[in-house]
Amino acid sequence: MTKEEKHLWYDFLRLYPVRFSKQKVLGQYIADFYCAKAKLVIELDGSQHLSEIGIVHDSERTAFLEQYDLQVIRIPNQMIWQDFDRVCAYIDDIVQQSLSRLRDSSLYTREP
Repeated sequence: MTKEEKHLWYDFLRLYPVRFSKQKVLGQYIADFYCAKAKLVIELDGSQHLSEIGIVHDSERTAFLEQYDLQVIRIPNQMIWQDFDRVCAYIDDIVQQSLSRLRDSSLYTREP
């Protein structure tokens, strides 16, 4: 794990009330962080993700994960150091929205 991944894991996700996994293998990819319950993948992006090859690779990876109804969010590494509280609040908001959406959709798929 990178310094940024360690910071996010040990200082937020590890004790988050909804379980996250770190370095989760999903098909041919390894997600930085994965929450099965919220169907969420979190990727922390360093400068290599800004290159032309990095952008193409990330796009392919996101398309692959989205085929499995997973939401992928990307957070630049610099945001971990510049505004960690805001990053944590953003992740929490995304998780809560996802759980709410999944709960609402399950209401319509249940048989009477």
